[in-house]
Amino acid sequence: MALLVLNLGSSSLKAAVFDAAAEQRLWSDSRSGLELTEALDTWLKPALAPWWGQLERAGHRVVHGGEVFREPTPINATTLAQLEALSPLAPLHNPPALEAMRWLRQQQPLVPQWACFDTAFHATLPEGAYSYAIPLALRSRGYRRFGFHGLNHQHVARQAAGPRLISVHLGAGCSLAAIADGRCVDTTMGFTPMEGLVMATRSGSIDPGLLLALLKDGMAAAELEEQLNHHSGLAGLSGLSGDWQELRGAAERGHSGSQLALAVFLHRLKAGIAAMAASLGGVDQIALSGGIGANDTALARQLETEMVWLGKPQWLQIPADEEGMIARLISDPEDRGSDAANG
Repeated sequence: MALLVLNLGSSSLKAAVFDAAAEQRLWSDSRSGLELTEALDTWLKPALAPWWGQLERAGHRVVHGGEVFREPTPINATTLAQLEALSPLAPLHNPPALEAMRWLRQQQPLVPQWACFDTAFHATLPEGAYSYAIPLALRSRGYRRFGFHGLNHQHVARQAAGPRLISVHLGAGCSLAAIADGRCVDTTMGFTPMEGLVMATRSGSIDPGLLLALLKDGMAAAELEEQLNHHSGLAGLSGLSGDWQELRGAAERGHSGSQLALAVFLHRLKAGIAAMAASLGGVDQIALSGGIGANDTALARQLETEMVWLGKPQWLQIPADEEGMIARLISDPEDRGSDAANG
């Protein structure tokens, strides 16, 4: 028997098949830049043909679970309706995941499906960490900090089991998590995945007064959302690209916009790491993950050198593994009832 994991991004589809114990990855592949229906029907369906008869269950990455979903959850008609209602909170990520769930139910109606949430690992945030300083009337409507990248932060926490860990997820999206004895106590992303660090095309945290000024100057809300999500971050700062490696090379060749982008990125990153250390009351391990964090050794060494004042934490680089984390969550009942999931 085998486990299927589907990880839908805003423009990519990752799929993997694991053994029933989630110990071995039997097959994995990904596609990006394709229209989702095309990716599912023309690529994934034939790719999974050898595995159809062996699937015991399937797991999906769902970016936003809101306040309702705090642990891996079986997918049924009620669940789908609840997830549909949450789509406005993650419009780039939740709808594709829902489409994949419906597609798989058509292909293999007898295979149980589970939703695993990027927000669930952050369910342990204390009230002081997840509350925005806004009126109760707004907070009571669910306007609060949720945090994201939780599946990979949870994976990192299993690999680096120090009592005070800062998980540093750096890729197209970037976030930090302060993890005390396996439980998340602080993170940088908030109500949406736009808060926090500078990212490839997302702005990260920005003065809300600036946003109000732009709206008052006549920028429509839809245009503001487009600018902050797709034209800001490293791409907006550099005027060149949101690709980390491309900016590294351009900065070395003297491209001033790329140099600025890297400088702002590093300034915000170091400030964020310091904030997470404050939430933990010190730090024992700092683990870099994601496409940038796990692979840029020069960045890791630079951070270690420039943040020597933190003391002597162990610096690590850990490859991201959201698919493996999902497989473990849907294979092991103890994981479904973990402290991190229950909050």
